[in-house]
Amino acid sequence: MSQTGTTVKTPVQKAALAVSVVFVLVGVAGFIPGLTTNYDTLMFAGHESQAMLLGVFMVSILHNIVHLAFGVAGFLMSRTARGAYGYLVGGGIVYLVLWLYGLVVDHDSSANFVPLNTADNWLHLLLAVGMAGLGFALGRGTRAHRR
Repeated sequence: MSQTGTTVKTPVQKAALAVSVVFVLVGVAGFIPGLTTNYDTLMFAGHESQAMLLGVFMVSILHNIVHLAFGVAGFLMSRTARGAYGYLVGGGIVYLVLWLYGLVVDHDSSANFVPLNTADNWLHLLLAVGMAGLGFALGRGTRAHRR
């Protein structure tokens, strides 16, 4: 605690909080016509949704809800340094799995329920490396105190 009675956030907590804000903003943006092109084709789930966030990334209602939920999880987990570390590293692992899934799933199949396209796949790889990298780089002291 600082002298003013507020808790000082560690660098890993600040990073997790920043990532959380981005996910919430992306989740909200997916529901805004104009930011999301072909908004009238937005479906709950599936590759049939032709809605594209910023005209690049395929989205659906489920996809947007997942972004919002991932952001809320980050807000909650960033309350502690260990939670923030877990959010960033765990989130990096989740996005690595999503990247691999995107590489093997046929983008026109019913298995592509999120939906994903090539731009999403590359973004997922970037998120995997970025989130895990932030967690490992900024959470070094946090890992040392685990039992």
